[in-house]
Amino acid sequence: MLVIHTPAQWQTIRLQLIHSHKTLGLVPTMGALHQGHLDLVSRSLEKCDYTIVSIFVNPTQFNNPEDFDKYPQSLEQDLELLEQAGVDAVFVPTVETMYPKKPEITLDFGSLERVLEGAFRPGHFNGVGLVVSKLFHMIQPDIAFFGQKDLQQVAIIHRLVSEFCFPVKLDVVPTKREADGLAMSSRNRRLGDSQRKLALILFQSLSDAKKLLLKGHAWDAIKKSVETLFEKEEGVKLDYFSLVEREKFELLDSYDPAVKSSICVAAFVGEIRLIDNMPINA
Repeated sequence: MLVIHTPAQWQTIRLQLIHSHKTLGLVPTMGALHQGHLDLVSRSLEKCDYTIVSIFVNPTQFNNPEDFDKYPQSLEQDLELLEQAGVDAVFVPTVETMYPKKPEITLDFGSLERVLEGAFRPGHFNGVGLVVSKLFHMIQPDIAFFGQKDLQQVAIIHRLVSEFCFPVKLDVVPTKREADGLAMSSRNRRLGDSQRKLALILFQSLSDAKKLLLKGHAWDAIKKSVETLFEKEEGVKLDYFSLVEREKFELLDSYDPAVKSSICVAAFVGEIRLIDNMPINA
């Protein structure tokens, strides 16, 4: 497995892949890898001739500097996991490589970033758009693999690809969960034992809400019930619990089986902010 630190090191390999007509898969990550990331890797290995994983904790997508400082990092362990998985190459750039100077361009994704994560984390999706654009330019993948857990991010990247005409296909892989339902996340490493148990309220709320929606219960009543549940539970704080149309990420007031929709949730467990979502229909 090659470990590459600069785009110049990569370009020779990319040209060889092009000349030999081999397909390239990219799995962008911020490290602190878990089985969810490895599912993305497996999908890339299955679909592509060559797989590269990027590991870069992107400072521009953190609207909270403290959150950036505390983001878990385990590069040595990550590299071991990726080599065992059969990855061909890993791109591990420095901040100086990705941002030689402070970015002066700002990306605005319109209404898509005015709700949910965009509303609660101003500037977050600008940072996501910047770093993904840079990775697509540097790596030039045929297919890029993303997890469904970051559902709004997936919508943002779809729009990025469409607006900038990136010649890359996006493959979205279902959320990987622990045995008890908690969505796998690098941030889970920061949860203490008691917080880990509290965190299950996100998955349980999503599951219960989906069942009630499919039974015909009104969304307003379901949402109020969940908000009350969070208010009563000490140690957690709800940011949002929303029903959305998946592609444009418009908030919905009611459930329509004909509309592709998901329930999205974000909450603090102690000082750690977690997100999750659950599709209601295909």
